[in-house]
Amino acid sequence: MQFELYQYQKDAIEHIIQHKGCGLFLEPGLGKTVITLTAVKKLYEDYEEISYGKVLVIAPLRIAKYVWLEELAKWDHLQGLSASIVVGTAKQRIRALSEGAHIYIINREMVGWLIEHMGGLPYDMVILDELSSFKSPTSQRFRMLHKHLKSARVVGLTGTPATNGYLDLWSQLYLLDGGARLEKTNTLYKLAYFYPLIANGRIVYKYGIKAGAREIIDNKISDICMSMRTKDYINMPDCIYNQITVHMSEREIRGYNDLKHDLILSIEDSDIVAANAAVLCNKLVQYANGMIYDDEHNAKVVHNRKIEALKEFVETCDGKSVLVFYVYNHDRDRILSEVKGSRLLDLDAWNKGQMTVALAHPASFGHGLNLQYGGSIIVWYGLVWSLELYDQANARLWRQGQKETVIIHHLIANDTIDTLIYKALVNKKNIQNELMEALKYDRKWIKK
Repeated sequence: MQFELYQYQKDAIEHIIQHKGCGLFLEPGLGKTVITLTAVKKLYEDYEEISYGKVLVIAPLRIAKYVWLEELAKWDHLQGLSASIVVGTAKQRIRALSEGAHIYIINREMVGWLIEHMGGLPYDMVILDELSSFKSPTSQRFRMLHKHLKSARVVGLTGTPATNGYLDLWSQLYLLDGGARLEKTNTLYKLAYFYPLIANGRIVYKYGIKAGAREIIDNKISDICMSMRTKDYINMPDCIYNQITVHMSEREIRGYNDLKHDLILSIEDSDIVAANAAVLCNKLVQYANGMIYDDEHNAKVVHNRKIEALKEFVETCDGKSVLVFYVYNHDRDRILSEVKGSRLLDLDAWNKGQMTVALAHPASFGHGLNLQYGGSIIVWYGLVWSLELYDQANARLWRQGQKETVIIHHLIANDTIDTLIYKALVNKKNIQNELMEALKYDRKWIKK
């Protein structure tokens, strides 16, 4: 396929070429992968700044296995670039590393193994696909990686750089510039721009951001981080967010409140025990969805409100394809059992319009897949806390190539944690939008 570059893509390619360390904060659908591959080819062929076999891509497993190879095969101008997928058993990974290729692609869980096997990261260029997955400075993946990127070009790709606010940025930027812009340590970063909001002595549970800090941070990183939002660069169809309120009975609400306040709910002959707040939240989400796991991991039905609402909704779609995101396996199994025409997502069948109700988990199908050709309707049967998963999952349909208005429906059980999660997603989105707007693509950054 012939690649016809948009101006923003040309500028993003130039941004990569001009900066040894840079971030592309591009919303899904803007072509982060093909932009980066085009820059790689230019750096290899036109600028001779990277050598054969000296490019490493680190990505989530499914993206590592499929997406980069698919993009290489898709575009005519990338023919000649080769890639080797370093996944599987140790024997398979070693064999893949021995194959001659321009680019080696590995899943992020294997980075420690690669460093040990190679004695470091002997690459001219390292591409971090989904940079935000390195947002925790205490995570093993960050600690293993940050010591080995000092001599390489580094490109960080993400559409969700600040899912939980500006605290997320330090480790991501450190991987790009070694601490040059946002302090050398995370502790110094917090001292400079944040204050304890909820604390017990020296233990801080939650930070607030100081007045004016957002603007200072935005300015410090704006030279190497380019931000673009889909609506600003592509003529996209509308995307509509809709809440479908599911009303539980008084008895069901009492059961929910019993679980919420007393932590124990008797269902049949089983006790559901929430040992801590995190477990309780999961239990409440399960209850809102209509089924809940007991302590022996047996799923118990507590109400039929959501499943009935979904069946009714599917009927109103009159045969149009519906993509349903589920969170728990018991929800998946119940939908498959009770909703006519439902089956697990098959990519080929979906894009051919051969699926009525397709089920997918956002963690499995949230990145890199093009599903815009098979439908324009999404239903969230249960919500997730992660804005990254939420946004990426929605972007499977609302992306370049979609011809119809995308409608994203949320089944929200009344007076439950569903409403809190939805508000949290909205609030996190507002925080992230501030960052994306502040770093918004400006062609004046590009040296002439």
